[in-house]
Amino acid sequence: MRSPRLAALELRRFARGRLPRAALVALLLLPLLYGALYLWSFWDPYSRLDRIPVALVNDDRGASADGKRIHAGDDITEGLRESETFDWHEVSAEAARAGVEDGTYYLSLTMPADFSERIASSSGDSPETGALQVRTNDANNYIVGQISRTVFSEVRTAASTKTSRSFLDKIFISFSDIHGATVEAADGADRLKGGIGKAEKGSKALADGLKEAKDGSGSLSKGVSRLDTGAGDLEDGSAQVAEGTQALADKVNGFADEVGPFLRKNEKSIGETAQLVADAAGTVRENLDDLVERAPAAAQDARDASDRLADVYRTRCESGTAPVPVPSASGGPGDVLPEDPAGPVCADLELAKDAAADVAEIAGQLETLAGDADGELAKLDRHLATLQKQAQALADRAPHLSEDLAEAVSKVNELNEGAGKVATGSKKLHSGLGTARTGAKDLDEGVGELKTGATDLNGGLFKLVGGSGKLADGLHDGAEQIPDYDKDERDLRTEVMADPVQLANQALHKAPNYGTGFAPYFIPLSLWVGAMVAYMLIAPLNRRALAAGASAWRIALAGWLPVVAVGVLQTVALMAVLHWAVGLQMARAAGTVGFLCLVTACFAAIVQWLNARFGAAGRILVLAVLMLQLTSAGGTYPVQTSPGFFNAIHPWLPMSYVVEALRRLISGGGLGPVWQACAVLAVFTAGALALTALSARGKQVWTLDRLHPDLSL
Repeated sequence: MRSPRLAALELRRFARGRLPRAALVALLLLPLLYGALYLWSFWDPYSRLDRIPVALVNDDRGASADGKRIHAGDDITEGLRESETFDWHEVSAEAARAGVEDGTYYLSLTMPADFSERIASSSGDSPETGALQVRTNDANNYIVGQISRTVFSEVRTAASTKTSRSFLDKIFISFSDIHGATVEAADGADRLKGGIGKAEKGSKALADGLKEAKDGSGSLSKGVSRLDTGAGDLEDGSAQVAEGTQALADKVNGFADEVGPFLRKNEKSIGETAQLVADAAGTVRENLDDLVERAPAAAQDARDASDRLADVYRTRCESGTAPVPVPSASGGPGDVLPEDPAGPVCADLELAKDAAADVAEIAGQLETLAGDADGELAKLDRHLATLQKQAQALADRAPHLSEDLAEAVSKVNELNEGAGKVATGSKKLHSGLGTARTGAKDLDEGVGELKTGATDLNGGLFKLVGGSGKLADGLHDGAEQIPDYDKDERDLRTEVMADPVQLANQALHKAPNYGTGFAPYFIPLSLWVGAMVAYMLIAPLNRRALAAGASAWRIALAGWLPVVAVGVLQTVALMAVLHWAVGLQMARAAGTVGFLCLVTACFAAIVQWLNARFGAAGRILVLAVLMLQLTSAGGTYPVQTSPGFFNAIHPWLPMSYVVEALRRLISGGGLGPVWQACAVLAVFTAGALALTALSARGKQVWTLDRLHPDLSL
């Protein structure tokens, strides 16, 4: 009898009664307990984290920064509630501590009282980091603690990014403020440059004007000096004349009774003396005319110099523009730069202006005196004219004095009185010219000093023009280099700098959920268990074939094919439930099912050999091999993270290749591992069937151990 027919007869046994049929149904559904139920329970635990009770403690008092109130704890609390990551319970710190301890809450998250204050300190002198306090209890659940670390790490990153974004936004706003202040400073420097340029031109005009004034003041000083010398001579001469006339009058009056004889005796001498007086008076009058001629020109020069200094002073000191504020580099109020840097010399200009005015006043007084102000010089001239006329008349009448003594005495007295007045006026004139001479000299020296200062001022302002130009250019260059961001640019740069490194997570063939990722591990587990239980109900070696003396290969195939058929049905049932009931999506559904049929054939062959070769002990070995495969297949963590023993046996067990191939078939990817797994499974299947055939050949001889086994299960 052929092997397929023997396999069919073996399966037909389960149709003979209700209990065998129930056993067959249970056998078909058994992999669902391991495959479907396990995967269903682990399918997507992260989508149900909102059912995990977590204590939330918000003790944050808030803080103030830059005139604004910060409530970082409230912001995080609101964000956590909106995220619905966990089942949040706002409680006190004491209740949270007790709840985590007794298992009411799996963990707790606390915002301390100084949380906002620490965050706000980033803009102060002593910045501190804010700390979110997480309390876990692995005695409640270790996995929840691991999940919370991932979740709260994201919360911490989000809070840090938000804080950094606020801080960086202030920095970029400060850049804009500094840029604006620098632009204002540059504009002020431009205005300063223009003002200094005007001041330089004005200082040059001032220097030129003072040079002319110096020439005029020198001429004035020389002219007044000559006038003073002439006035001195006039004073001396008039004094001598007054003394002579006084002596003459005294003599005439003292010896009036003796004058007649005297006159008759000295008519010639008297005539000569009178002629001398007339000539002297004429000479004095000529000097007065010279004074009258020169005094107005000197006075006009003094007034011109005074007016030019007054104009310079008004232009540079009284008509200046308002000072230009130049902001400091930090953007705040800074020094004040005047539009006219000649301000420091204004005091000296004022002194020079006043001195020139004084000299002009003295020169004016001299001009007034020369112009017969108050009648003094005119009176002096009239007196001199009278004296000259009277002296000439006396000289003319001297030969006849004896004839008119009374008239002569009277004229001598009048002459003496006129000579006295001339002497007094000459003295006053000399004194006034002496003062004017001193003032004119001081004016000339002062104008010389002002000329030197104006020349130095012009040179300094010329250098200042160049320096102010460099200052303006430097400020403009600095303004161009200082960034000025608008709101959109600030937001973009703040976003980038607050979180400069993004994790570009590109998942190739990403599993949509936890269950899909674990399916390659649990599916072969369920198929192994299905084969293991199947050989508890189906004999690994067909008894009829053994009794009939069939060949060893026929016996092995007759015991293997029924379980393979059951395994195929188990695979179809399991994958149908996983796909339509649980929601498993496969990149290659048909390939997955076909590959699993090969898997169940391989597992059936291995389990068959263990049971056929070792009998009752083989069932224990089947469990042992299952444990070795589960621990070394890398179904949960990469096998590299396991101890060396499991790394050593990993490539020698079929489930290692099955798990890797199912990942490619379910999630996608290259098929290289699939073809490799098919080859490995084919080798394991052929090898197991060969070993089973050897075992079948040995089982055809009945021994005492087979009749009375030491262990029976």
